[in-house]
Amino acid sequence: MTLKTLLEGLEYQCLQGTTDIEIRDVANDSRKAGEGSLFLCIQGAVTDGHEYVPQVVQAGAKALVVQRPVEAPEDVTVVLVPDTRYAMALISAAYYGHPAEEMKIIGITGTKGKTTTTYMIKSILEGAGYKVGLMGTIEVIIGDKVIPAANTTPESCTIQKYLREMADAGCQIVVMEVSSQGLMLHRTAGIPFELGIFTNIEPDHIGPAEHSSFEDYLSCKSRLFRQCRVGILNWDDAHVRQILEGHTCQVESFGFSQEAGLRAENLRLVNRPGYLGIAYTVTGKMHMEVEIDIPGKFSVYNSLAAIAVCRHFKVSEDNIKKALKGAKVRGRVEMVKVSEHFTLMIDYAHNAMALESLLTTLAEYRPHRLVCVFGCGGNRSKLRRYEMGEVSGRLADLTIITSDNPRYEKPEDIIADIVTGIRRTEGKYVTITDRKEAIAYAIRHGEPGDLIVIAGKGHEDYQEIQGKKYPMDDRILIQEILEEK
Repeated sequence: MTLKTLLEGLEYQCLQGTTDIEIRDVANDSRKAGEGSLFLCIQGAVTDGHEYVPQVVQAGAKALVVQRPVEAPEDVTVVLVPDTRYAMALISAAYYGHPAEEMKIIGITGTKGKTTTTYMIKSILEGAGYKVGLMGTIEVIIGDKVIPAANTTPESCTIQKYLREMADAGCQIVVMEVSSQGLMLHRTAGIPFELGIFTNIEPDHIGPAEHSSFEDYLSCKSRLFRQCRVGILNWDDAHVRQILEGHTCQVESFGFSQEAGLRAENLRLVNRPGYLGIAYTVTGKMHMEVEIDIPGKFSVYNSLAAIAVCRHFKVSEDNIKKALKGAKVRGRVEMVKVSEHFTLMIDYAHNAMALESLLTTLAEYRPHRLVCVFGCGGNRSKLRRYEMGEVSGRLADLTIITSDNPRYEKPEDIIADIVTGIRRTEGKYVTITDRKEAIAYAIRHGEPGDLIVIAGKGHEDYQEIQGKKYPMDDRILIQEILEEK
């Protein structure tokens, strides 16, 4: 493919050389640049691709895309663009033959609910006979191929590679999580989203390495609705009008509000030993009864979003109800059967906001006791530890503080910080550093009617200690405990 073809649709200036050259490969990692490749100089938070020009030229790169002038041999083409990240997205799409145009792409953005909603949509559409690819926080699914995810929204070149594989595998629809970082860094630029979904927004990901302010966070989320054909938004969210500022899509809505096009009414909590769920009536653009095996009001929002999406693919009510009843998401309020007398679940809640939402939701089921097992990651903000300790102390009847991913810190030091937070409350707690022993304590001391939450790790199957990842999965720990018992 010629460089000129790859650059179509981009604003650029050829500083030296010619664009009438054949490109064998596209790379943004200097270690992967080779003979006849195009190298994109990406200025990242840690490294700057412009500094690696000598290495990639020596490796055989024949063209460079830069956002500031660089020195290069005369036989190397240098192309200047305003933003190399944006250029990378469009160049990658062209390099892989614009695979997104061969499928219907569904993008989901929001602070919470993205992962669960993607799996619900996938479950419903596959039940109706569609072949569906998925990209998200937990994994990438391409037919029978499952790839563990490194980022919620990968780099644009990786996204386009996956999309090409999905199109070649016969996928008709792709459902993907679209993070604010992904939108801010143009990772999804050039993708013609058929549908864009907004779940909700709350202050999160604000910091030096992420978003400078809540306004910036909100602004990045809103970009999706200038890039999709139809936007489907949670009409109950306080910031939904701001998300829609400057939108170019058709707008549909869901929620409890009477203004929403697809509404939930008549909520009923479903509570049996070892099982929690929620049932409700769908009204507005559809009319049916729904029950979901995932507890909480947030599950209603996630399922409403999924139903709103699947309307566009003419899925029958029976298929929707059946798929939602069986939809499960690894590590998201995932129930694990350990007893006939009490309920245990695993959840990814790993910050104060998520933990408060989870515990508040579960308290609505009026358990005998609400027991929370959690730890915090090392080399992260101490404030998060204080806040999570305070939340659990305030909302749980018993907190079992344990280890998470200590990284380069001592687990005991992290636990001490959590204890600092929990002592601001009158909540009961115990500290057990070994995670398996902490979970065993919760199970062995479970009382009839208890609801036990093991929080923080969710879908993760490792523990990070001193720079190494060791196998550790809460589900396997539970199984081992039950076998030993």
